[in-house]
Amino acid sequence: MSNHSTPTNNHLYEQVAHEITDLIERGTLRPGERVPSVRRYSAQNRVSISTVMQAYALLEDKGFIEARPQSGYYVRQIFRELPPEPAISQPPLSPSRVTIGDLAAKIHDSVNRPEIIPFGAACPCLHLLPTRKLNRTLGAILRRTEYIGQSYDPVVGNQQLRHQIARRSLDWGCRLSENDLVITVGCTEALNLSLRAVANPGDTIAVESPTYFGFLQIIENLKMRALEIPTDPKAGICLNDLEAAIKKRTVKACVLMPNFQNPLGSCMPEEKKRQLLKILGQHDIPLIEDDLYGDLYHGNERPKPVKAYDKHGLVLLCSSFSKTLSPSYRVGWVAPGKFRSEVERLKLTNTVATASLPQMAIAEMLQNGGYDHYLRKIRRAFATQVQSTVRAISKYFPAGTKVTRPIGGFILWVELPKSVNAMQLYQKALNAKISIVPGPVFSAKQRYQNFIRLSCGYPWSVELEQALATLGRLAREV
Repeated sequence: MSNHSTPTNNHLYEQVAHEITDLIERGTLRPGERVPSVRRYSAQNRVSISTVMQAYALLEDKGFIEARPQSGYYVRQIFRELPPEPAISQPPLSPSRVTIGDLAAKIHDSVNRPEIIPFGAACPCLHLLPTRKLNRTLGAILRRTEYIGQSYDPVVGNQQLRHQIARRSLDWGCRLSENDLVITVGCTEALNLSLRAVANPGDTIAVESPTYFGFLQIIENLKMRALEIPTDPKAGICLNDLEAAIKKRTVKACVLMPNFQNPLGSCMPEEKKRQLLKILGQHDIPLIEDDLYGDLYHGNERPKPVKAYDKHGLVLLCSSFSKTLSPSYRVGWVAPGKFRSEVERLKLTNTVATASLPQMAIAEMLQNGGYDHYLRKIRRAFATQVQSTVRAISKYFPAGTKVTRPIGGFILWVELPKSVNAMQLYQKALNAKISIVPGPVFSAKQRYQNFIRLSCGYPWSVELEQALATLGRLAREV
């Protein structure tokens, strides 16, 4: 599917059906157990009774549930067993120089070509974003006065946007004020400024393994070294290994994604976040926390960032609106804690200020309340798309394939049989006009030779399923 095509959107009852199917396939609802009643599901999820009845009828037709007179609906059976999840990674606990820059640049160029089916691009489909509303908001701002947005904002960013982010932070368990925040050019600048504020060339930075290749590119460009730590696909970085590494060598900082990590989709339990902060606090090691996907949870409650437990300003919390509102606006932010003055100084010499008009448009959207309504919609879409992709992988990929089960975001980490070379598969897929991201780019040592990352940012369609069938065939050929 190209960026210019109009995707086929699922009906709401199909989304409900996908959500119930996912509960069955996860084992939350087991064969013989009662499915939530129509009225209960309707009330809890704010969808109409008729929509739920359509969804249950669809599930009944597919054989997932059965109706029992005067009793309700019950789980009947699971048609297809899903692939297992990848095991905890086991990288060697030794720091290394990062040399993925050229590979990452090559992959970035290929995945963003408009004629390519975008399993490689970690971006939401443009049709899912509130582009028209943002454009209308921007137009209204421009009509208010001729010269608005023509002068520099303060280094720290637009005051109203910082206020709105601070207000929203209460929902995450944080108590940020607008004075705690610095607006940046996307999350990438936030991460870059944060690393420069706490570390110097030659320093060792602890990261998850696998980790987002953007982290590795920043570490490489700043001439630092990466220390890969074993990471659980469900619960995040392994704290025992992190603590052992810290005791053995000097670690200057950690760069982690505790909520819906890229590429694993892992989400660190709340108690584990407290333990992480305790370990880092004992050694006075800063945590640069990327919470880019935090708002894209699939369940009923947003996970807290580690920053919510930070009492001493040791956490530099980074995020942006690129995955939820607009990648092109390039509006991110950082709450740098006790490193705020250094981050401000670096921001001034780096980009002086962030573009004013995009900040103003996003601030107004946050203030008017449309953001939360939109987030509920996009979260449902991503959850459905992830489920559909996992089922297609189960159907089309080679025996022995493993895939993660994220409960937020829209990224999947796929382990293929050891005989499959991810770089060869990447090239063959590209020749078939399908983009993927090969596993080696997620490791400083270019490990994960038989892994790939897939993005589920686009609404499910026949074209996407056919592309996954092709990808599965190519994997068997490789």
